Amino acid sequence: MRVVAYVGLGSNLEDPTAQLARAVAELASLPNTSLMAQSAFYASRPVGPQDQPDFVNGAVQLSTELSPHQLLDHLQAIEQAHGRERLRHWGPRTLDLDLLLYGNDSIHDERLTVPHAELANRDFVLQPLLDLNPELVLPDGRSIETLRQACPDNQLRLLPPKAGSH
Repeated sequence: MRVVAYVGLGSNLEDPTAQLARAVAELASLPNTSLMAQSAFYASRPVGPQDQPDFVNGAVQLSTELSPHQLLDHLQAIEQAHGRERLRHWGPRTLDLDLLLYGNDSIHDERLTVPHAELANRDFVLQPLLDLNPELVLPDGRSIETLRQACPDNQLRLLPPKAGSH
């Protein structure tokens, strides 16, 4: 059975825009998965420690036959291939891939929380989701549009598309 999943992307190290573009291509090549859409990329201030570069964020919409945990395993493998190190909470990173939504499922176990726990508080997550699907609603019935309007401002800035992207 195919499920629509949304994955958030973020980076603030080693050419973040290139990191995200490469990750989108890698997500598009996952087994039993197809890339349906990609959002624009946005720059924003970091959440947590401010002694790090601004982040570049975006999101993709996937159609997948992978289970949520299989998809998570692939996301973590892609992060590792990009040199992801978990040195401090909310610290700088070469690549961060978050499974934001998986169909209309609510999942909460030791490895995975879907919808992503901080989704409602992150304009750099909500805006790319709106780019992908302005009608998107969480499993609990809250609309992404309503959450975006109430979300704290993190100085989100739309980045211009680069040649060869999208």
